[in-house]
Parts: sequence; C-alpha cells; structure tokens
Amino acid sequence: MKNNLHHTQLTDTDFAEQFKNGSLNPEIFNHEAHLRLAWIYISTFGLKQAEHQIQDQLQKFVEIIGAKDKYHKTLTIVAIKIVNHFFQKSKSDNFTDFIDEYSQLKTDFKELINTHYSFDIFGSEKAKTEFLKPDLLLFE
Repeated sequence: MKNNLHHTQLTDTDFAEQFKNGSLNPEIFNHEAHLRLAWIYISTFGLKQAEHQIQDQLQKFVEIIGAKDKYHKTLTIVAIKIVNHFFQKSKSDNFTDFIDEYSQLKTDFKELINTHYSFDIFGSEKAKTEFLKPDLLLFE
C-alpha cells in the first residue's frame, strides 16, 4: 500500500519542530523536504545559522532514525547554499511557491551541483565527512 503522507501536510513550524525533536516521519523526509527545511531555516535564521543548525540537527535526526551512514556533510552544506542562492532571488513568501518558482531544485539538483564541482561529491567518502569546497564555481 502506498504511503500518502507528505511533508506539505505539516505547517512550516510543525515540520521544523518535528525534524528538530526527531519525531518527523522519515518516510516523508525526501529530497523536496530537505529543500524545504533549508528554506525554512534560511528564512528564519539566515544562511550562517541555518548551515550550523541544519548540520547539527540532521546528524541527530539520522542517528535517531538509525540512518547515521546517510549523513553527507558536503551535500548538506551545498544544498543549503544552493537554496540560499535562489532564496535571495525569489519573490515567494512560502515554500510551495518557491519550489514552483525554482523547480530545477527538484528536477535538476544534481546538475546544479555539477556546475560547482568537477568531481562526484555524491560518491566521495571524504565529502561525506568533511566539507569539500567547489573547484569550478564558488558559492557567494
């Protein structure tokens, strides 16, 4: 039976709180939900604090759900920076409109990352544990 749960059924506040306290259903924490988390934290705290809080809380979350090996430091930071890039240009005041405005975040995310890196950060063991700076296009 297909799971009909979706992160958009939660308010931003409930989504962020459930993520923070580890009660968020991991089945709804997909790629888009990761982007939403970055959008919420950037809009609430700004880029620097969002980077720190998301990294810390994501490491706790994956430990709670027994998926500690899933954490990827470079990908986490890069995703936040990419969301921030579009956030700064956006006219949207909610995540649904934002993701519609910049749908490439969902559909072409890997290609967006590849504009910054000449190598595969997804498969890099080093990138999982430490932030590797882009070698092609630096983040602002």
